[in-house]
Amino acid sequence: MTGTLDMLVSGGPIIAVLLVLSLVSLTVIVVKAIQLWPVTSGKAARAAALETWKSGDRHGAQKALEAGKSPADRVTAYAMRAMTAGLKGAALEAELTRRGNEELASMNRMIRLLELIAMISPLLGLLGTVLGMIQSFQELALAEGAANASLLAGGIWQALLTTAAGLLVAIPAAVAASLLAARIENAAQNIESAVGQLMLADQNPNL
Repeated sequence: MTGTLDMLVSGGPIIAVLLVLSLVSLTVIVVKAIQLWPVTSGKAARAAALETWKSGDRHGAQKALEAGKSPADRVTAYAMRAMTAGLKGAALEAELTRRGNEELASMNRMIRLLELIAMISPLLGLLGTVLGMIQSFQELALAEGAANASLLAGGIWQALLTTAAGLLVAIPAAVAASLLAARIENAAQNIESAVGQLMLADQNPNL
């Protein structure tokens, strides 16, 4: 524990900033993982609801999707309610687009923050390293050749610490942002597919 504290102190304010970014990153990753876990669920339930819709049981189809937890379930359930109420054409398409965009915006919330952390953490680490190297060579210059190699090596080690810390913060953030973005894209495709199949089934009940 003491060694970790010594490393944080040696790294200076850059390490402190990276530590805060790491805590923020881990918090966002956990929150988004919990939020996005169910967004690709319910494919089988939507397929069954669509078959129910095709059979003419519109109320049964809507009820089957009411308990759905994914964005595709919510948007499809709304589309069924709206179509049952007589809404159609451009007005229906505009409202479905709006709801789909809202779902997408909700899923994407805080993903940009992860991407930002992944981008700036290595830069902060590099900045800390450069500042540390400058300080080390300034001390060497002031010593006028009297400084020994161990003193210089110690200063360089402390400087390189910030680069390592920056990479340790950036890598998990970048990986998580990529995986979460892929899950969001999959959920968006599910919305488009479910609504498209519903519209097609309504126009061509025999398909």
